[in-house]
Amino acid sequence: MVEILLEHASVEFSIYNARSRSIRNDLLKRVGGHIGHGVNNDRVVIHALRDINLHLTEGTRLALVGHNGAGKSTMLRLLSGVYEPSAGSALIEGHVSSLLDLSMGMDPEQTGRENIILRAVFLGMSVAQAKALVPEIAEFSELGPYLDLPMRTYSAGMAMRLGFGVSTAIHPDIILMDEMISVGDARFASKAKARLHNMMDKAGILVIASHSSDTLRQYCDRAIWLEEGRIIMDGPLEEVLARAHGTG
Repeated sequence: MVEILLEHASVEFSIYNARSRSIRNDLLKRVGGHIGHGVNNDRVVIHALRDINLHLTEGTRLALVGHNGAGKSTMLRLLSGVYEPSAGSALIEGHVSSLLDLSMGMDPEQTGRENIILRAVFLGMSVAQAKALVPEIAEFSELGPYLDLPMRTYSAGMAMRLGFGVSTAIHPDIILMDEMISVGDARFASKAKARLHNMMDKAGILVIASHSSDTLRQYCDRAIWLEEGRIIMDGPLEEVLARAHGTG
């Protein structure tokens, strides 16, 4: 069974000794939501998500819309299980692939080959499963002899190709994305896009946060509009986009 159920879920962060307005503004930009204050203003409370009720089931293709700081990234991390709700509950049934940080779990001092295993295990595979994927990912990433060199010797593009190759080698039940991923030159990007589409087609639940309405129309049929950590509207994609953009 594939399902995500949020019931009155809230996510808050308490920051101590952060009285500076510039620090508070920076925090708000990073996590979204709304800023509150503790006693004597010595504690900043970021209300990143507030009282969220959301039910996603098999076949859901959900778009997250809202301006920067509305809470989209925090929502994705809550849906992935990275963040626990400060209040309310979050039930996540199914294997999640979060394409929010393709290098998470990797070590720059280890070789590309070793990092394939590290990243795959980080994503929930056994060591044996991860080792079995190495030849296929090595071929896909096209790193050649660099695969046996430390990742710190890689360019940003090479590291992205390796991380993308591992992250899309599995077929998860739930896929979470923050904007579409662009990897490498035109030829490699075309290959990567086909691989990503195949992965997305097989997922039970897909959630994408994007500022591109065209991207959302291509993959989603439902949307939620977030403002200051609250769901303003949940409904058919076109209706939500029209309201969020002030045209409906």
